[in-house]
Amino acid sequence: MTKDFGTPACSTGGYPVIRRGSISTYVLIAQDDLNTLGYRTGGLDGIFGARTEEAVRSYQRSRGLIADGIVGCNTWRSLQENVVGTGRTSTTID
Repeated sequence: MTKDFGTPACSTGGYPVIRRGSISTYVLIAQDDLNTLGYRTGGLDGIFGARTEEAVRSYQRSRGLIADGIVGCNTWRSLQENVVGTGRTSTTID
């Protein structure tokens, strides 16, 4: 049995769009990516709250993306491209 996590953010597939109020493993992935890149989300809990939203907005502004606080196709792509090969950093949360 598979669980439907929503429509992929990109037309080519991938992770679903997540935003404030989302609760999922995908939020946890985004939080881990953001923390690893130095954008504090307040922890890894899989809950897209105010601190995660502000971390997303800060990240989006720093990358020239639309700072809407929503992790859609362009933000997912950017996060994944920038976190690859980063390894453990002082901001990675265990």
